[in-house]
Amino acid sequence: MENSALLTCHCGAVEINLKLPNGIEHVQRCSCSMCSRKYAVFACVDLKNLEVIRGKNELKEYTFHTHTSKHWFCSICGIHTHHQARNTPTQYVVNLACLEGIKVENFADAPWFDGREHPKDRNNKTQHPISGRGHI
Repeated sequence: MENSALLTCHCGAVEINLKLPNGIEHVQRCSCSMCSRKYAVFACVDLKNLEVIRGKNELKEYTFHTHTSKHWFCSICGIHTHHQARNTPTQYVVNLACLEGIKVENFADAPWFDGREHPKDRNNKTQHPISGRGHI
């Protein structure tokens, strides 16, 4: 029997079915400029194990810096549901706070991925195009 979970945005316009054959795996936080502002806890799922079942038109994509990572959020309530990170191109990274029945406080000790010093950025310290601050 395969485990599955429902991932939703705050307003309910977006619903995503996740297949979790091994349960919730690879839980972590990320310190990059985007993820640190969300302060979300993430887990990885294979691309084939994520299916948008409602609200595909409400999901909007955001990219920045190298435009490799694709971040999706609900255009109605603004909640980030998932993204495809550049270091895991065969997986989606899902926002555990969007999983029905999950208490994110149970993942308070999740390890941090050092996204601020991502290996692909070490030689490319680009400043933010609007603020001009730091690298993105």
